Amino acid sequence: MKLMAVTDDCQPILALAQKIIQIQQSVDYIQIREKTKTIKEVITLLEYLDAGEVPKEKIIINSLVDMALYSDIPTVHLPEIGFSVQQVKEKFQHLNIGKSVHDYTGAMEAERQGADYVLYGHCFETNSKKGKVPNGLSPINEMKKNLKIPVFTIGGIHVDRVLALHDVNADGIAVMSGIFSATHPFAAANQYREAIKDANKL
Repeated sequence: MKLMAVTDDCQPILALAQKIIQIQQSVDYIQIREKTKTIKEVITLLEYLDAGEVPKEKIIINSLVDMALYSDIPTVHLPEIGFSVQQVKEKFQHLNIGKSVHDYTGAMEAERQGADYVLYGHCFETNSKKGKVPNGLSPINEMKKNLKIPVFTIGGIHVDRVLALHDVNADGIAVMSGIFSATHPFAAANQYREAIKDANKL
């Protein structure tokens, strides 16, 4: 399983950049999901990351297709509502595109349109979606039976839940608060990395 860290849109740009630079060796991908930040702030963040030698191949830009193109970031993540995968692929065939989905039907449609991976959630109860019933793990089984592209999972994924996601053959986990809200993000990222390694041994 792969490990994707997703930024939480709660931190100043410099502090966020420092955390990403700290954890870059422990994660496979970092999704920049800063919906309340200005374009200038996101550009500044990417400049900090470039100076910190964070590989562009590890960076995923949420929603901002133009920002990815401007900064030569190869991967864009699209929310469930908004531009379709097909619309973006037709214009920018070189981009890798991920898509947020909340059920099996959405995942199949994303693959049909050319998505390179899907991000399914939310799997468990999570503070970012208080009051919303989790979508659970059972749709992942159907996705893994029928999709050819990787299935990442998100939502309330604590370290002790990594094994359950391994058991349903998820290709990766995406973690937001578990890393970026942690007192020590580097240590937290390493805990997830070790949990994935332990699950892979079983």
